[in-house]
Amino acid sequence: MRILVVEDEKVAARRLARLVKEVLGDKTTTVDIRESLEESQQYLARHSIDILLLDLNLSGQNGFDLLTRAVAESFQTIIVSANTDQAIRAYEYGVLDFVPKPFEKERLMRAFERLEKPPAQPVPQPAQVLVVRNQGRLQIIPVDQVLYLQGAGDYAEIHLRDGGVALHSKSLESLERILPGRFSRTHKSYIVDMREVVNVHIHGGGKYELELRDGIVLPLSRSRYKELSERLAQG
Repeated sequence: MRILVVEDEKVAARRLARLVKEVLGDKTTTVDIRESLEESQQYLARHSIDILLLDLNLSGQNGFDLLTRAVAESFQTIIVSANTDQAIRAYEYGVLDFVPKPFEKERLMRAFERLEKPPAQPVPQPAQVLVVRNQGRLQIIPVDQVLYLQGAGDYAEIHLRDGGVALHSKSLESLERILPGRFSRTHKSYIVDMREVVNVHIHGGGKYELELRDGIVLPLSRSRYKELSERLAQG
């Protein structure tokens, strides 16, 4: 994994980088440190990363200025900050975890455990918006407007209630970790808001499909059929 630490306090940044290496061990390839929003943005423009560790107060600069852009990218973001009053807002934007300062190695370890497949622990507060890049601009999409998501290689198509489609840089696996519990992985290529499912269709040859309220029909994997049928039966 390639990690970027954005932290303006040099001692705190070095400690965080050291603990990251201890927690991830051989999984870590590089851990780089940047102290300001400008340096961080320049770094991200030139490098691909897997994890961003971000403080929200950078010598008076607001870390949310970077966070809003970061959550639109393919990597996951973990906030490491003393600004705990901003935790709910950060989660709403789709961060993987919020680690309050001061912290210990064990707390950082729990944050990285959320990268596992399936995640060892659910995100404390699910995302309320998804941020995507649309023609060079950031588009903020309320999660309540999302019907389902479809895998598109390393990306994910977000299908909206109004019929629109947006492309997110994160994969289905990454988005699955931050979405509310009502969204369920129904197929290797689909995540669906289960409130919209009205019927399960059974076809010959072990083929199953989900029908949504507006008539959209999506594939349902055989492994998820029993679980989702029982969930629908319970109302």
